[in-house]
Amino acid sequence: MIDVSTPKARHRFYGRSAWQTVRKQVLKRDNYECVWCKKKGRVTTAKTAKLEVDHIKELEYYPELALEPSNLRTLCHDCHNIRHDRHNDNCLLYTSPSPRDISGS
Repeated sequence: MIDVSTPKARHRFYGRSAWQTVRKQVLKRDNYECVWCKKKGRVTTAKTAKLEVDHIKELEYYPELALEPSNLRTLCHDCHNIRHDRHNDNCLLYTSPSPRDISGS
């Protein structure tokens, strides 16, 4: 199993080629668009924002899903911050993610 038990181990995970490969696959699968923005009728691509790949079920708690594409989705930086409750007063895309968004359904 992948070691993601500490912040340092998670940092190493994100630098590994296996993560970089699946990350590229997920970005391509999601058409290089933020899936949350798309659900709201917005188009947010790499041309307009920084795109990040999010673990739907947290990496820290579900390391067995670390490289599972069905547990990954593309989010823009702002939506990813909202998803992890790293709010920015300038970012008002959503008030909070719905439980459905968090579960990945």
